[in-house]
Amino acid sequence: MTSDEALMLEFQRGSRPAFEELFARYSGPLFGFFLRRLQRQERAEDLVQETFLAVIRATSRYEPRSLVRTYLYGIALNLLAAERRKQTRDRDKDAPVPESTAEPSAEDPSDAVLWVRQGLDRLDPGDREVLMLREYEQLSYSEIAQLLRLPVNTVRSRLFRARIALKENLQPEIEANTKVQAKTRNSVVAIRPETAAENEA
Repeated sequence: MTSDEALMLEFQRGSRPAFEELFARYSGPLFGFFLRRLQRQERAEDLVQETFLAVIRATSRYEPRSLVRTYLYGIALNLLAAERRKQTRDRDKDAPVPESTAEPSAEDPSDAVLWVRQGLDRLDPGDREVLMLREYEQLSYSEIAQLLRLPVNTVRSRLFRARIALKENLQPEIEANTKVQAKTRNSVVAIRPETAAENEA
């Protein structure tokens, strides 16, 4: 399979199929990147398009010194930062926040997903971004360090801290669910003898 970097160089020379292949490889992952952070499907789709438009505009400036994946997520992070600034300005003006347009079945979060999302929301923003880039985007430590302009050791320490904090955020819910399940099992056991007696009668 042709590497991302080779495809980008082919695109620089004018190959449309090379660009289409890059789009096919990364439009899905980038959509997930934006959707997880913004919770708005329509806006996530728009920002994927904007990411690739930025690639087209800057094609002549691309140099294969880093992975194309890192290059794309760097553009995505810049667009995400601009989008968040815009949302902040809109909130300051008391503008209504658009409702999520996520499709029902596929995009509606389960209780478990909401639970994890709430746990992530309680993390320090910098730690959360490192954790999400690692766990969701599957980026390497060096890629994350390059994207966020941090030393690799700082990335490692933030990731460790984020994982510990997330576990602590989720632990109360785990314990609550365990107690509910135990209580339910005990209730079922207590009911069984009565039911059996009634059946015999």
